[in-house]
Amino acid sequence: MMAVTDFEMIEAWQHVLRLSKLEVGQAVSILTDPTSNQQTLRTAVIAVESIGATVTRIDLPPCNGSLSLSPDKTAFVGNTALTGNTPALAALKASDLVIDLMLLLFSPEQGEILEAGTRILLAVEPPEVLLRILPMKEDRDAVLAATKKLERAKVLRATSAAGTDIVFPLGNYPILSEYGFVDEPGRWDHWPSGFVATWPNDGQSQGKIVLDCGDIWTPRLDLIASPIELTVNDGYVTKIDGGLDAELLAEYMATFDDPDAYAISHVGWGLQKRAKWPTLAMYNREATLGMDARAFAGNFLFSLGPNNEVGGKNASHCHIDIPMRKCTVELDGVSVVKAGTLVE
Repeated sequence: MMAVTDFEMIEAWQHVLRLSKLEVGQAVSILTDPTSNQQTLRTAVIAVESIGATVTRIDLPPCNGSLSLSPDKTAFVGNTALTGNTPALAALKASDLVIDLMLLLFSPEQGEILEAGTRILLAVEPPEVLLRILPMKEDRDAVLAATKKLERAKVLRATSAAGTDIVFPLGNYPILSEYGFVDEPGRWDHWPSGFVATWPNDGQSQGKIVLDCGDIWTPRLDLIASPIELTVNDGYVTKIDGGLDAELLAEYMATFDDPDAYAISHVGWGLQKRAKWPTLAMYNREATLGMDARAFAGNFLFSLGPNNEVGGKNASHCHIDIPMRKCTVELDGVSVVKAGTLVE
């Protein structure tokens, strides 16, 4: 592991906490489990105290390990160690800011905390990734500019030279704008990040997605070596064709025994120029959540599985993010990404 110093991390935390409008006297809860990075934790505590806020650590036991085929924490979503834990939930809802070093994503409890006005910042990547993709005000500007374009769009279309051609009708769900800090009450974000996405209208997406060599699917957290062709009808993947990689994806999804696992979830594109596609090939799979892959500028990112976090009815435990390279992304016929390059 290419280590960084505690001093660097404390400075980084102070920067992110100030962007997140942490103030003297506010209450911060840091949510951890046995897998939380200890350097990230101890430097967060020091940074919070240096700003003059109060800090409480809430440490919860591990969860879902026996239910998942992958060590990646996004491999089985919905149930967390906070499920049914009324005292911990009450403390988090009473906080001004929750620093999530555990991963609450897709849990009903996260929604309850946000509804209480609490800000939640997720930070589970290794310290060196956090430093390299330290969020800036400019990231927020770029993401919010893209958000405005996506809010106006009625149709997102993705195409590629490899054969992808799919249409996603939009308008029924909100926009997910990730820029790495939480500067408004009830806001959730993820450090590091830098992308926009939304959820297509239920049952309306149609077309074909061809994953080519070098595309990525999580929670496998690996580069695809052979093409995978996904046929999408009425918002669901109805056919998975290809070689070994296609078989791995199909067999993995089948283990959930859930038709809703095949539904199209969020779709969008990456905007973060400090996130790098090759990074995933350099890391041990268990050392990263793959945010470089999700956020690198010019990717087309689509997901399969749940949409219940934005009011939909799909609560599948299977959540798969697939960042793709070299795609063109169009909003109502106007390109925002062209062959894997951002249209500035």
